[in-house]
Amino acid sequence: MILSPTVLPCATRRTCASLPLTAALLLTVACGRSSDANPEPAFPETAAPALSAPIKIGEVSGFATPESALYDAKRDVWYVSNINGVPNALDNNGFISRVSSDLVSVDTQFIGAGVNGVTLHAPKGMALVADTLWVADIDHVRGFNVITGAAVASIPVEGAVFLNDMTPGGDGTLYISDTGIRFGPNGMAHPGPDRIFALQGRAITEALRFVGTPGPNGLLFGAEGRLLIVSFASTAVYAWLPGTATADSIASGPGQFDGVVMLGDGRVLVSSWADSTVHVMANGMMTPLIRNVPSPADLGLDSARWRLAIPLFNEGRVEFWDVRGM
Repeated sequence: MILSPTVLPCATRRTCASLPLTAALLLTVACGRSSDANPEPAFPETAAPALSAPIKIGEVSGFATPESALYDAKRDVWYVSNINGVPNALDNNGFISRVSSDLVSVDTQFIGAGVNGVTLHAPKGMALVADTLWVADIDHVRGFNVITGAAVASIPVEGAVFLNDMTPGGDGTLYISDTGIRFGPNGMAHPGPDRIFALQGRAITEALRFVGTPGPNGLLFGAEGRLLIVSFASTAVYAWLPGTATADSIASGPGQFDGVVMLGDGRVLVSSWADSTVHVMANGMMTPLIRNVPSPADLGLDSARWRLAIPLFNEGRVEFWDVRGM
């Protein structure tokens, strides 16, 4: 597979045709957000400011069902998880690509299933802790050395249905969403349970179980100690304080939410498949920021450059946007 990077001048703006929401989109549920090991600022409680238009600066195409993008500031590269098929198929053909920050150099199979003993079925959300890249893979959490790509951990999650996104908490705990969906001959079903798991060391526990089926997807941990949870199966966004029994609905919008990141000034960005848009979330409301991005999956952020990565799940490419002027 050859990935084709396209770098656009900062003054160039490109709008992609928006795809209608179809049954196929619903059957290919993209997942979580990527995150780094540092706790994020508190979630904003103020009204959204006036926004200026972000600028698309480039894209990389040729991916195989790209689900998540994660920026590694220490090595100045992006990681992109590729499901490469059905999102819950135990087919051992997933892979992680590595892309240079200038979008010129692409290592397609930086971590590839079947290479050097690697097992990777349908990689989704990722988190970077020290030199370990953690990846959610259906019913396992897998760890890889971020320098060599070698497998260092494979932890089964008993009872997991559809592990989706992950984020590190302030105490080193990794939180992982389980969206509770299955795929079969008749398409997608959502039997649940919908949960959040916690990984501490090499031990996995169920940390939160939802009543109902909101389809917890993207995760973001804030400095206030709350976990922000965006939902694919409902229109709600939730906040949960670890150790408590329930999560509170704090915002609503078009629904089918997937990725979530936080800018350095505390504003939260959320992607939605329902309207092919990246929104700014503030004061319980969503304000459209980047439109016409079909099947926008797990967002990534280079916070130093104010650069947002948007994997387009059904399009096989990742777009990169400068959001410093928003």
